Amino acid sequence: MVMVANRTGIEVGHLAGKYPGLVGHLYSPGAQRGPYSFMPYALDNGAFPAWMKKAEWDESAWRRLLLWAAMSGQQPLWVLVPDVVADRERTLVNWQVYAPIVVAHGWRPALAIQDGMTFDDVPSSDCVLFLGGSTEWKEAAIGPWCRRFPGRVHVGRVNTWRRLLACYHAGAISVDGTGWFTKKGGQAADLVRFFEYAQSEGARRAA
Repeated sequence: MVMVANRTGIEVGHLAGKYPGLVGHLYSPGAQRGPYSFMPYALDNGAFPAWMKKAEWDESAWRRLLLWAAMSGQQPLWVLVPDVVADRERTLVNWQVYAPIVVAHGWRPALAIQDGMTFDDVPSSDCVLFLGGSTEWKEAAIGPWCRRFPGRVHVGRVNTWRRLLACYHAGAISVDGTGWFTKKGGQAADLVRFFEYAQSEGARRAA
């Protein structure tokens, strides 16, 4: 599933109708709209854009996002527990603090996997593994993490055909990206090309 981040225009809804089960939303704090019954969604935590802007992470905005989801009547597939970008130790500390809040809502938490994390860092409790980190580290980690934790790995910041296909063949359950409809260079066409490919592969495997 490709989770289009923070974009809910007609082009996204059209693709969700045409390719059911392959399109979803990823909502960040302050950017939530909907949710829409025909499209699954998950919740981001806003840590990465705050880090990019060298700003302090806004916990209150994240909690408002949780409240919005709780009142929407449509449960998220998972919720990314607040992490500290590029910091393994503090991310694991945050997990102990914030994962129980997500679980208390009855939702599946997601752990942000940072550079340097190992399989031993994964909690024994059920959770999604949100593969983040630097681009170089993440691309090397997609295959090993998907093989070790089948059916549990989501890959962040996927905006190219090459990386999308790599995640699909590795067995990732989903990816997210912000660039499919905002950048020039044919990203939207590549997205449609992927959906057509995934549909044909699904039909072939079912035959």
